[in-house]
Amino acid sequence: MTVSFTPARVKTELLSGLTVALALVPEAVAFAFVAHVHPLVGLYAAFIVGLITALFGGRPGMISGATGALAVVMVSLVINHGVEYLFATVVLMGIIQVFAGIARLGKFIRMVPYPVMLGFVNGLAIVIFLAQLGQFKVAGPDGVPVWLTGEKLYLMLALVAATMAVIVLAGRYLKFIPAPLVGILVTTTVVTVFNLDVGRVGDLASIAGDLPKFHIPSVPFNMETLTIILPYAVILAAIGLIESLLTLNLVAEITETKGGASQECAAQGAANIVTGFFGGMGGCAMIGQSMINIESGGRTRLSSGSAAMFLLAFILFASGAIEQIPLAALVGVMFMVVISTFAWSSFRIMHKIPRSDAFVLVLVSAVTVISDLAIAVVVGVIFSALVFAWKASRRISARAEIDDHGRKVYSLNGPLFFGSIESFADLFDPKTDPGEVIVDFAGSRVLDHSGLQAIDSLADKYERAGKTLQLRHLSADCRKLLKKAGSLVRASEVEDPRYGVAVDYGHTFDDENDAKAAS
Repeated sequence: MTVSFTPARVKTELLSGLTVALALVPEAVAFAFVAHVHPLVGLYAAFIVGLITALFGGRPGMISGATGALAVVMVSLVINHGVEYLFATVVLMGIIQVFAGIARLGKFIRMVPYPVMLGFVNGLAIVIFLAQLGQFKVAGPDGVPVWLTGEKLYLMLALVAATMAVIVLAGRYLKFIPAPLVGILVTTTVVTVFNLDVGRVGDLASIAGDLPKFHIPSVPFNMETLTIILPYAVILAAIGLIESLLTLNLVAEITETKGGASQECAAQGAANIVTGFFGGMGGCAMIGQSMINIESGGRTRLSSGSAAMFLLAFILFASGAIEQIPLAALVGVMFMVVISTFAWSSFRIMHKIPRSDAFVLVLVSAVTVISDLAIAVVVGVIFSALVFAWKASRRISARAEIDDHGRKVYSLNGPLFFGSIESFADLFDPKTDPGEVIVDFAGSRVLDHSGLQAIDSLADKYERAGKTLQLRHLSADCRKLLKKAGSLVRASEVEDPRYGVAVDYGHTFDDENDAKAAS
């Protein structure tokens, strides 16, 4: 999609970036607290990761920064070893992600089924909602957060509701300024004019600071350090890439455009390498802020890049003003993100889709809320793969008939792989079959080594029964890999299908013939 940078488009992109930057501040500060690091560590990560991925990422308009999914993994590392080990881990995390991009591993995100995507969206919407509830608490006499009560609670709820109402009305009637920005400005003005006693951004922490400075992590460069940081780096890299690629797919679907998955992997990695050397906590794509940007009209790298630059400007020059923004305004914005992010259609289709898909949707949503996104997606993909394997294993069948020469012909239909080999073996009866048997694979595909082994075992059974077995329409790759039954194939090269059993996933198809060969 090509976007013309007219004055109106530039204004929309910049205002969208400003709106996102305002929403990034409390999120980055809150996630820094979760990870037990200084707020500026979160803000620097949001700026550096946001800027680099905005310029070089695989999806224009997508927002990246410090995220809660990564912060919760960092806690034990920081507590047990200190923040310098965190910076070293973030650098190593980035290196792993860059190699993932170079190896083009991003394309495997297509293996995530749609029910998992829906579960991811719903679960993340719930997580975003729950994360905002912390703003309805204040520190008690003993320092433990307690819920707001009485007038303060009612005032907070009223301001959140008012912000949401303004966003809805502004989105309907004001087209020249992003609705979330209007909501923030109106609520901030009301709180300032009437001097209302509500929580503000400055109550979380001061966001004033200098430019991030280059800093090599102060850790020993030895195997002991690598042993400490490597497990964390691998987990953080996986979580970051999964969340980033799923967000990329979601934004691409909403905007009806395409994104570069492997390019996003490399950009995320480069961003984390840089932020690790400049005192940041690392980050990845943020679905909440990305949705704010998209809904505010941001579609290009200008919006996401300007969001990062606005955030830096807040840190350097405008911390006093930003710290006066009421938290209720930002909570209202995030609640609107929750409403727009949650796939409400999933309730409508729940009884129409297969029960296994419905279960996956609910399972991924629940695990996302209870545990974290990466585990939820892995669980969802594994369960979906098992369901698919089970269904595919029951699809193999054979039509048996006697031809004019008295030979029994088995015409197979369905895939032959590890899940279907038992059903495959049950189709044949070497003891009662006639002396000559033909197995036609024209309607079947051999998908793995287990399928090849099943063919060899079948050939061995007919040989021991003293009968002749012929195999037809197997690919050249199958014939080559068969140990015992390869010599039994009787078909011309012209008739045989073309497909590979052992697929090189690092290979990319460069022409139509290669694509047909893999289909």
